[in-house]
Amino acid sequence: MTADDTTADLVEIQQLLARYAVTITRGDIDGLLAVFTPDGSYSAFGDTYPLADFPALVAAAPKGLFLTGAPLVELSGDTATGTQPLCFVDHATHEMRIGYYDDTYTRTTDGWRLRTRAMTFIRRSGAHDSGRPHAFERPAV
Repeated sequence: MTADDTTADLVEIQQLLARYAVTITRGDIDGLLAVFTPDGSYSAFGDTYPLADFPALVAAAPKGLFLTGAPLVELSGDTATGTQPLCFVDHATHEMRIGYYDDTYTRTTDGWRLRTRAMTFIRRSGAHDSGRPHAFERPAV
């Protein structure tokens, strides 16, 4: 892999993550789902949710601005791992939540996609955790 290939991969992943932040901020669920692989998952609140549950999870979450920072990405061929800082600002109260995402990425025929995304919140106490287990209930199947 050349330096140009590495740079192109990193830029593509950064744009993928920008698309995540913009689509979730705008409530564009179809656009949001498109940043994941079909077997993708999201982890928070003490559980891991498959992509099929993601629309209900997003619907139950507060709305607002997802402000993300530049990710730290480690490339390894057609896969990668990364961590991206997040500041969420609630649209109604302007209260903030801060934390970071730990991600895995996969190169697909459609380009780089998120395979897994795990949220870690940073509390005022300085604790880092994945959220309250009761914060979201999966829909009955």
